[in-house]
Amino acid sequence: MRRIRIIHQTQYHYHQPVAFGPHRALLRPREGHDLHITRSRLEVEPVSAVRWLRDIYGNSVAILTFTNPSPRLSILSEVDVDLYDDDPIEWLIEPSARFFPFQYAPEEQVELIQYRLPSHPYDGPKLQEWLCDLYRPGQVIATFDLLSKLNAHIHESFAYVRREDAGVQLPHETLVRGSGSCRDFAVLMMEAARHWGFGARFVTGYIVMGEGQHGATHAWTEIYMPGAGWHGFDPTNNKVVGSEHVSVAVAREQEKASPVSGLWEGPANAFDRLDVSVQVVPM
Repeated sequence: MRRIRIIHQTQYHYHQPVAFGPHRALLRPREGHDLHITRSRLEVEPVSAVRWLRDIYGNSVAILTFTNPSPRLSILSEVDVDLYDDDPIEWLIEPSARFFPFQYAPEEQVELIQYRLPSHPYDGPKLQEWLCDLYRPGQVIATFDLLSKLNAHIHESFAYVRREDAGVQLPHETLVRGSGSCRDFAVLMMEAARHWGFGARFVTGYIVMGEGQHGATHAWTEIYMPGAGWHGFDPTNNKVVGSEHVSVAVAREQEKASPVSGLWEGPANAFDRLDVSVQVVPM
């Protein structure tokens, strides 16, 4: 077990006071057998009412409601978490699913339908062509090896670029440009895994910084394997997700896992800039 502290501050600056509608903040890590929260605080300016809920994916969401206009919106989250190591994935996969292709059990297929359907079906032909280098129909390959090859192939085939733009590139855009951010790589891997029939979902969170790694806020893909459950693959760093990754939100599509979202009302030119500061510190 090890303990880390995550300090995440998001600040929106405006040229004049504006009114804020309700905001959603996804900043609290997902607790479970592998992660325990030992301390947390959330500070918001201007003063807001804070209501917590669990969304359809089980994410912990803070709903922020404001009454006073302000030229600045600041959201500061500070969380201490204990991280625990999981067993290696390949040891846990059910014997019937250790080699691909395989079929999910009927009861799992029902639950996984939404995670197996592509979010970008028109990108299917491009993805199919690109995936031929990794797998062709009729082959039999170890499931974990196939997913590891996909993870490595994305890491080795595309250049990482830090993008501040909102949203993500579509899979075909990443294939054409040959570059992308961690969000873009996570979406590409998610759609590729769905193309093969896997249940896959988008994950946002944090990563403990290390040599050669990108970013403290991070995104990756989780794939469902019978017996092992949901496990993460990080194509940006070519790693299986472990105790250095902290999951905050999961969703079928990336826009539903945005750390902060909401509306403001004022002149069109009122917005000045956005500042985000993240520290992930071992304790």
